[in-house]
Amino acid sequence: MSAIQDLGHEYWNWRASQQPRTHDDIPRIERPENWIPRWSPSDVEQYKLKIVEFEERISEISVGSSNSPEIEVAEWVDYQLIKSAVARAHFELNILRTWAEQPRFYIDQTIGVIFDLLTIPDVDSLRIKKVIRILEVTPSILKNGISNLTSNAVSEYAEIAIGDLSKISEQILEMSKALSNIVENELSLQLTSSAEKAILAFIEFRKWLRNNLLTMKPLRAIGTENYNWFLQNVSLYPYSSEEILQIGQIEWDRAVAFERIIKNRFRNVEPGPIPQTSAEQVVNEEKAENLVRKFYEDESILSQPKSLRHYLNAPMPDYLEPLRWLGVSDDLTGPSRLDHDGYSYVPSPGPSMPYFYAANARDTRAGIVHEGAHYQQLAISWSHERKLRQHYYDSGVNEGIAFYNEELMLSAGLFDDAPITQIVMWNFMKLRALRVIVDVNLATGLMDIETATKFLEQKVPMDYATAREEAITFSSSPGQAISYQIGKTQILNLLSEAVDADKNDFNLKAFHDYLWLNGNVPISLLKFELLSDNSDLKKINR
Repeated sequence: MSAIQDLGHEYWNWRASQQPRTHDDIPRIERPENWIPRWSPSDVEQYKLKIVEFEERISEISVGSSNSPEIEVAEWVDYQLIKSAVARAHFELNILRTWAEQPRFYIDQTIGVIFDLLTIPDVDSLRIKKVIRILEVTPSILKNGISNLTSNAVSEYAEIAIGDLSKISEQILEMSKALSNIVENELSLQLTSSAEKAILAFIEFRKWLRNNLLTMKPLRAIGTENYNWFLQNVSLYPYSSEEILQIGQIEWDRAVAFERIIKNRFRNVEPGPIPQTSAEQVVNEEKAENLVRKFYEDESILSQPKSLRHYLNAPMPDYLEPLRWLGVSDDLTGPSRLDHDGYSYVPSPGPSMPYFYAANARDTRAGIVHEGAHYQQLAISWSHERKLRQHYYDSGVNEGIAFYNEELMLSAGLFDDAPITQIVMWNFMKLRALRVIVDVNLATGLMDIETATKFLEQKVPMDYATAREEAITFSSSPGQAISYQIGKTQILNLLSEAVDADKNDFNLKAFHDYLWLNGNVPISLLKFELLSDNSDLKKINR
């Protein structure tokens, strides 16, 4: 291997142990056997030193600029990927500092890890032993969390964590009871004992947060300089925060206008019925998924290799139900499980279902064209012959592809038979544009939490409590909420430039095959590799 590939391989081996667990499903990573999260103060310092080492080693490799690369373009692109990956680790530890400021971080590194373990189908005794291992180390992880949070924790984030833990005892007991039905008595007793220890630790953690809430520091924006650093060095976006805000506003106006037009067109159409049971929805989705795949091929939009497995629905398991607030309830498989189907777990349908669950229940294609696109893109990218492109770097391209795929399939005619789903697609576009506006304004300090809360409450609309939690969530992970819209905007630009370059010889299916295969690579890099166009890269000094 080259020096670049060697460095990348070493980085990703390190990252498999170091990468913190988050709510998001796209960055999920396969961990070493018997892995446990390590976030003691000394661990954090070791991580920081390792990042400095990676930064120094990156700087020692001479590759030239996009104006005059000194190595082949594909290898030059891979080098930029490693720079982006190390920049993300630096941003997490030294700028965003979730490990020091956000108590929810330690919920993610404990019961959140268990949630991820349980999203993989066919839970058995081996998996339950891994659950027990995490329950056993939960007290020490939370204790280290208190050490890191002392004098650093942000009060708004602490309030969210306190709320998250309001029913943690009941939730862990419900989970462990459901899992106990799967295994023999001895392992069941171990599970119960470990669960009790974890519950006591969470109660102490919640008590500490409550007792120290009034002395915690207020939330402060990361600021324009840090935000722009993230945009340029991690996401590799060719836009400033001001330009991204403009894109969000333009797309908001477009989505609001066309949603209203489509609503007017179908003003006399009533929503279809919701399935009576989750089992009925599972059957509906399986049929729809096959039809969507056939549509891709029939319309020459995207290849569907026979080796590519399926994206399916399954009823929400009883052991996962009490933990579903911890992340996206799905399993998008992984590099070592390419022969497995992907699954999204669905709750029992009913009249009180949240809007998006109801939309997906009525027409399962609404979920297939987004989460199903994630499954296909990741599975295809995990098979990439260039190993460094098998890894997640930034949500811009992943979420951009899935969001782009929604309007792609809408425009291609997939939903011509479903007026209400057409309205849903435009509503999705409206909400993604709104996220851009809120994300940028929170990160740069143009909005505070209260202003963002009222903005969401009025614009979506939604209730105050939900709007406040959304606002705090956006502020806790700047740059993620913009990824849907900004990634899609970049893809549309790439598509336009590719059409212009090939004129009458342009092949839409080949374009999408390339995009999905390289679906972990920021679009600015793909534009350079595919079209020899470095205009975006020059804007970020690459």
